[in-house]
Amino acid sequence: QVQLVESGGGLVQAGGSLRLSCAASGSTWDINGMGWYRQAPGKQRELVATIDRSGTPIYGNSAKGRFTISRDNAKKWVALQMTSLKPDDTALYTCNVYKGTYPRRYDYWGQGTQVTVSS
Repeated sequence: QVQLVESGGGLVQAGGSLRLSCAASGSTWDINGMGWYRQAPGKQRELVATIDRSGTPIYGNSAKGRFTISRDNAKKWVALQMTSLKPDDTALYTCNVYKGTYPRRYDYWGQGTQVTVSS
């Protein structure tokens, strides 16, 4: 099992920045990807960004050009630096890590941290 602890959410004005962090513990030796998803009220969960063991990132359309994902394989954490935040970025941001690859991929989820962007 993998346990995930997130931090860094909060309230910020439009145009501001936030940094989310997620620390993994437990059975972490075989983690493949680490990243963030978000879900706004009434909307489906969507990928924000993910990064694999080699450091290759994948960004969702909403994050491109504004968010930067990073990870530390030794310390087992992943961070999301968010800039130029918009009210549309308001959502519950959830840390995700996974083991394996499709079709044998195993996902682990954090509790989520709320990000609210005021106009």
